[in-house]
Amino acid sequence: MITRHEDLRPLNAKEELVLAALRKLGKPTSAYGLIEELKAEGIKAPPTVYRALGRLIEGGLVHRLESLNAFVACTHAHSQDAVAFAVCDDCGTVTEFESEQLSQILADWARKAGFGLRQKTLELRGRCSSCSRGSK
Repeated sequence: MITRHEDLRPLNAKEELVLAALRKLGKPTSAYGLIEELKAEGIKAPPTVYRALGRLIEGGLVHRLESLNAFVACTHAHSQDAVAFAVCDDCGTVTEFESEQLSQILADWARKAGFGLRQKTLELRGRCSSCSRGSK
């Protein structure tokens, strides 16, 4: 399994288009939202987008946000730390961050529970500071 950007084979044209669209949009987007965004580029079939997303996820360039059933471009290179996403319920902003401490807590729990940990991703839901300030 590819876990670091530098292990990724060169992207094909469709993968490049999907990644560029996610970066341009700058927000979580469904596969069907990507199809709508990429129609003019000739990408119209869901399998094409899902294949591209699968490769981009495998390479660590894109993440799937389970709670939103959406995809977002990665904002930084990853180490072995846990990746977390703070999702604002009001404006939809997503902030990605890593935490060595969180990673250690999750790894310790998994070891004690005999759980074979494959991935360490956490989604936090709430209100961002901008939306919180706006409601005061």
